[in-house]
Amino acid sequence: MVSNSLAQSFQIVVDSDEIEIPLEEDYQILAQAVDAQNQVIPEVNFSFYSSASQILKVDKKGLITPLKPGQGNVIIIGRLEGIKEYQRLNLWVNVKHSEVKDLKIMNLPSEIFAGQRIGLEVQLLDLQNYEISNPNLIFESSDVSVASIDIFGNITAHQKGKTVIKVSVGKISTEMVIAVKKNPVASIRLSSNVQEAVTGEVVYFDAQAFDNEEKIIEAIPFVFSFSGVSESPSEYASGMIKNNGNFVADVPGIYTVVSAFGGREARRTLQVSARNVTEKVVLKGHGSVSNVHTSDLWVWEGVDGKDYCVTGTWGGNGEAYFWDVTDPNYLVPIDTIRVDARTVNDVKVSQDGKICVISREGASNRKNGLVIIDVSNPHDAVIISTYDEGLTGGVHNVFIYNDHIYALSNGERYDVINIADPKYPKKVGTFELDEPGHSIHDVWVDNGIAYSSNWAYGVWMVDVGNGMAGGSPSNPKPIANYAYPSGWNHAAFPYHDKKTGKFYVIAGDEAFPNGLNTEDGPTIPAGFLHIIDFTDLEHPVEVAKYEVPGAGSHNLWVEGDLLYVGNYNAGLRVVDLSGDLMGDLYKQGREIAWFLPTDAKGRIPNAPMTWGPQPHKGHVFFTDWNSGLWSVKIDFKKPKNTKLEKR
Repeated sequence: MVSNSLAQSFQIVVDSDEIEIPLEEDYQILAQAVDAQNQVIPEVNFSFYSSASQILKVDKKGLITPLKPGQGNVIIIGRLEGIKEYQRLNLWVNVKHSEVKDLKIMNLPSEIFAGQRIGLEVQLLDLQNYEISNPNLIFESSDVSVASIDIFGNITAHQKGKTVIKVSVGKISTEMVIAVKKNPVASIRLSSNVQEAVTGEVVYFDAQAFDNEEKIIEAIPFVFSFSGVSESPSEYASGMIKNNGNFVADVPGIYTVVSAFGGREARRTLQVSARNVTEKVVLKGHGSVSNVHTSDLWVWEGVDGKDYCVTGTWGGNGEAYFWDVTDPNYLVPIDTIRVDARTVNDVKVSQDGKICVISREGASNRKNGLVIIDVSNPHDAVIISTYDEGLTGGVHNVFIYNDHIYALSNGERYDVINIADPKYPKKVGTFELDEPGHSIHDVWVDNGIAYSSNWAYGVWMVDVGNGMAGGSPSNPKPIANYAYPSGWNHAAFPYHDKKTGKFYVIAGDEAFPNGLNTEDGPTIPAGFLHIIDFTDLEHPVEVAKYEVPGAGSHNLWVEGDLLYVGNYNAGLRVVDLSGDLMGDLYKQGREIAWFLPTDAKGRIPNAPMTWGPQPHKGHVFFTDWNSGLWSVKIDFKKPKNTKLEKR
């Protein structure tokens, strides 16, 4: 019997904290609460959550239903009525594959050249056609003098001839014949677009192969690698190189790039200097909120030409605060709207600055919907109407675009609500994934495309009026999607780089592996931003990341080639997105500025937890979960060593 406790009053106990079940079988969790004397406490109520919604689901009684093979956690929360403290227990669950059905070699060419080295790609399928990852494969070559293969499936061709490559697992095997030909490459020449660069700048290396007659040989699969010496004796040279020769350095130093094929190679040296983009951040204003946690914000220019902001509240009394931020040095509260809710998680304002919509969660009557507000005069905001049809499970996020509200419903879909007449909102459309265990956290609309963040199912681009897929608000049509392994996709923001022609979607994580501290002490989240190249909509690819060590990401905004990030416990971060993006943006020194909001009188004192930023008229406004609304100014100037234009 195992146990785990986050509270002192009782513990959760189960038969095993590691569960293995076949795909075809359900599993009932039997959880109990016991006190210090190991006596059962029947009054404890349990809630069950799946951390891997694609792999398994769990109902409110703790019945696990497998959806596909894989691993994940079931989180058990135990609470006593009237007590804030709770217990949390993580159960590791392995949904097992069925028997192996098929084994395939995916990429072995019929012929290779002497001296060439290639890695095999092997696919192993079970009876349900699910791919088995990391199988214990055995690799063999019938003639190792022609070509040998190591335990990882890497083939090295030695001399002209033929050999049979065999791959096996258990009783199943497959094999292919390959022919090794004489290497036609006599020499390689390597060139690059520059010989001096800065950290984070993508350098393009081009390799050409020649035969003995100095004729170019086309379509040679070169292998690129690099080595380097850092400027700093306490730091190693690091970077990233792709198989097309694109290279980026993380730290200043001297780097040597090598292009090789079949025992031939060419080298080229590159000097890399520091990016030097750091700027000074000046605090302008702070609107302290200490009685409740602060959620999202929206800053806009009102119909009177002044600047205003609305902020939500989390775990409170259903309030949204309105501020005059015309002078960023003085953030002045001017009005409050209170609704039946515990949390007003999201707030948005229409393009014309007249309509505000706020979300509701935790309503006393469980009718958690939208509240539509007239903000023509933010000093006297007036509720126009409410809408809760089909939204009783709670609205976590919303967006207003062209007389329509896009509202999340119960974490499963987003509904599209027409507010051409805001007194009489009506649902006209909906978008929901048709996938097992699907869920959604956020939606953002730009240029007629809705970008939804769907946790394990990643980012989805949906046509809601753009026209490229024939979609409309009443008939949303999917365009493209991309998911990444962690399944933490929480937010997304599109970024069109007009200079490079690239189109990216920046997808943000949210995760609390150490729990969320709502009462006292700091929270240490996890996660980072994934930069996904959607230029080719049919083949999106993740090309870069921005990750602050020891911190978690939350909401973000892009303006021009600047990325603004609410990095939770790491505060506000501003990042340089100019040029092609590749690799680790944080290590490359692309971070321009950061600001850590601390407030001794905050909801949790001196515990930064930056929620989300918004640039507006030369200032950056952002909310902090523990301390309210802030404004700062960043003095942008042309960096010394970069080739960027003045902002």
